[in-house]
Parts: sequence; C-alpha cells; structure tokens
Amino acid sequence: MPSEPLVYIRGRLLPASQANVSIYDFGIVLGATVTDLLRTFHRQPYRLEDHVRRFYDSCKYARIKPPISAEETAEITRELVRHNADVAGPDAELAIVYFITPGENFVYAGSAAASGTKLAPTFCIHSFPLPFELFRRFFENGLHLVTPSTRHVPPECVDPKIKNRSRLHWWLAEQEAKLVDPGAMPLLLDLQGNLTETSGSNFLLVKNGIVYSPAPRNILLGISRKVVIELCQKLSIPFIERDVQVHDAITADEAFVTTTPYCMAPVTKFNGVTMGDGSVGGPIYTRLLNAWSEEIGVDIRGQVLGLKPAAAVY
Repeated sequence: MPSEPLVYIRGRLLPASQANVSIYDFGIVLGATVTDLLRTFHRQPYRLEDHVRRFYDSCKYARIKPPISAEETAEITRELVRHNADVAGPDAELAIVYFITPGENFVYAGSAAASGTKLAPTFCIHSFPLPFELFRRFFENGLHLVTPSTRHVPPECVDPKIKNRSRLHWWLAEQEAKLVDPGAMPLLLDLQGNLTETSGSNFLLVKNGIVYSPAPRNILLGISRKVVIELCQKLSIPFIERDVQVHDAITADEAFVTTTPYCMAPVTKFNGVTMGDGSVGGPIYTRLLNAWSEEIGVDIRGQVLGLKPAAAVY
C-alpha cells in the first residue's frame, strides 16, 4: 500500500510532502485563487464532469487559463483518487480540491525586470479524507444559522458564480457568528437584506411543501443544490428560485443546506429561533436525503454518523 498521497502541481505528480506554493504567488499576495471541490462515493469521483465544468467556467471568468484541458484534469483526478484512496484506507472517502492562481508576482519575487514575462499559472489538484466526525453534530442536532453584520459581496463586484478563495469576509462573518453561538454557521445577507448563502453551502427553505432557493444572481450555483433540484423534479416537489428574507426563514416549515462534503444537513435554529417544530430534518428534507442515498447506493446520513452498512435505511 502506498504510504503518502500524491498531489498534482505545476504539471507534475509529487508526494504531498514535496508540494508547495511560493510566498510570492498571487494566490497569497492578492488572494487571487479560483477553486472547486468534489468528493468520492464508493471511492469514485462524484459529479466529476459538473465540477470540472464549473471550475473551467470560473477560470475563464477570472482570466486564468489552466495549462491543461478539462479532459486532462478529469483524468488526473481519477488517477489521484485511485492512488490516494488506497493511502486513506478502505473505509475512507476523499474530497478532491482544484485550485489555480495567476502564478508568481515577479515584483514581490524581486524580478521586476521580468514584469513583461507571461505569467505561468499555479495549478494544483490534491485530496484529503473527508472528516465525517466533524459533520456528525449537523445530523445529530441540526445547524444553527446566524445572519451577521458582514454582508455578501455584491454580484456587481464579484459574481458569486465564480468559486474563489478571496474570502476574508467569510472569515469575519464566522467570527461574528461564533460570538452568538460557538457552533453557529453564518448565512450572509445581501445589501438589500435578502438571504444568500453560507461560506460552504447553499441554503434552501421549505414552506407549504415548496422548496425555495435564494435568487441565482446572489449565490454560487452549487452542484449539490443542482442534485436537489433534480431530485425535486423526480419526486414532484416544487422548487422556486426568488429573493427570500429573514422573515421567510424564521417562518419556514423547515430548512437545510446543501454542500459537497456531506450533501445535505438540516437547519434547526435560525438567529436563535427554532425552525419549524424543531425536528432534526423535516419531511421534505428526509424525502430528498433518502432519494439521494438510494440513487448513489450509500446511506448518506449513516455514513456521516459512522453507522455500519447493515444499519443503513434509505
């Protein structure tokens, strides 16, 4: 069994301990980094084409050209998963991360004379085992979402459909939310008071059997959110995209977030107010999660909670 995971960086596959990024990289200097994250089920990349497409769309918007094609990225991803899954162990599932920066800042690196030289992007693909133990409390107790004073970056400034790492505002929002509740997760408002998203997930609420999503102009178009839309269509559950406010959330019947690492998690408190009847997962959430689990052949909730496969119930 291989002893160390591999990382693809600057056109090479290297042991993780040998992979590094320069302190002069624009990703460090300006936070100019486009990223994406996917995961495995059954130790195979899930929705690989969707994630690669979104990553390359983000790169195009950011004017950073990846040095390899989307097809090559997908193939390298599969190769890394084959190797790194063996390192992680038979029961592990992986998160796979893409990130790319414009490259090294010649001025910071002391090479001002080379400022006319074409930048060479820093492109990296790496993985880590999904830490399900960190997500268990979301499924045991539900999430507490808090709307801090820090606002969402307006789409007129940076379109949220580009997945990036220029995320100081999220750090500030998380510090604010923790002052309210150490276990809370921030859900940002836009400048008009509409709900947007959390730092790593899309927010959805349910009212009278209808699933509502914040308007697409204000959010990252998550791949897990896309799966939920498909499941809603399959289960004949109405799905509506429109501006939603704090009042809509507090008076909702149920709410949940969607995200790649743990797919869906229920919201049980919003700004300190109990959601719905306080259940850890309402009927619509449960139908969707069970349908997703059945589709992929994995008890998603059971996997996060560490239940044995024999106890899996879809």
